[in-house]
Amino acid sequence: MIGYLKGKIISAKPTKIILDVNGVGYLVNISISTFEKISDSQEISLFIHTHVREDALSLYGFYTEAEKEMFELLISISGIGPKVALSILSGISVDELQNAIQTENVSRLVSVPGVGRKTAERVVLELKSKVGFIETTVQKGIDYTVKQEAVLALTTLGYNQKVAEKIVRDLLNENPTLSLEDLIRKSLSELNK
Repeated sequence: MIGYLKGKIISAKPTKIILDVNGVGYLVNISISTFEKISDSQEISLFIHTHVREDALSLYGFYTEAEKEMFELLISISGIGPKVALSILSGISVDELQNAIQTENVSRLVSVPGVGRKTAERVVLELKSKVGFIETTVQKGIDYTVKQEAVLALTTLGYNQKVAEKIVRDLLNENPTLSLEDLIRKSLSELNK
């Protein structure tokens, strides 16, 4: 299971990129929101969702962890697959989507291309109690580059990615202005308790 990739962009289109990671090219499906954030970059880091079906293995990449978490919530809904979820995230920001779900603003969701009224109502019904747990950049003001680098450093040292992500997230929630060095040092201290 691939959860994170950092590499050089070989080819970039609004919905797909090819990322060179140590000589291996990964085809990663992305939202237009992610494309807008990375289009001027040569080397990038993405949070990855690995989607496995009987006949295919696909990678979906996200610039922020919040976008990835929202994607995973969307595909947990019956009838919404990865392509529809990516289309939703291309048409509305994570902050706006979270707000629309919490305020039951179905008409805002219907305005997203490819989302009908029934789908929008199902999204609101099934995710209203869940989206509050997604911490967006607006809410926390966290530098996600520092967060990504810290998690990468910890996983490189052999720590479990999920555990590393949780500890880094908890530390940044306590102090969003931690430097990368301090964040890694404190994370290691927590991991070695």
